[in-house]
Amino acid sequence: MNTEIGVLRGRLQQALLDIERVVARAESLQHKARSSQDTDYYDAIALNLHAFYTGVEAMFEDIARTLDGAIPAGPNWHQELLQQMGAEIGGVRPPVIQLETRYCLDEYRGFRHLVRNLYTFNLRPTRIAELCDDLRACFEAVKRDVATFVAALQDLDRPTDKEESDA
Repeated sequence: MNTEIGVLRGRLQQALLDIERVVARAESLQHKARSSQDTDYYDAIALNLHAFYTGVEAMFEDIARTLDGAIPAGPNWHQELLQQMGAEIGGVRPPVIQLETRYCLDEYRGFRHLVRNLYTFNLRPTRIAELCDDLRACFEAVKRDVATFVAALQDLDRPTDKEESDA
């Protein structure tokens, strides 16, 4: 068993639990915003949408560093990392996410860029609400894809018949 892959699997599973809490928090805040008509809640929702993508991206960086041996660099590295996670790396790993998941995540990547570069009063509550409405579905897609990926890692980590006979 490759300890590095086992440790990576554990980190990914913990990250998903942490991201689940962020998603639940954003949903709770959205409920409060809608029931109270208080638009100030949208600032907090925006922060949680930012945290959602940041958490997912941290998982992807971990995979790229541990398995791929390379994290993209340059001005578009966030976008390139997302593309990298949708690609199979021959002889190393299968794709981490499906194309549809990459598309939904790209919406949150773009939004995170806005949160980092605008004052919160410039963010549109209607756009924040739309992203929050779609958040659970996007997270479930990420969770499904990462679970499939982790299962594939387990298969990659099993010794082959030749390795077992050599032992």
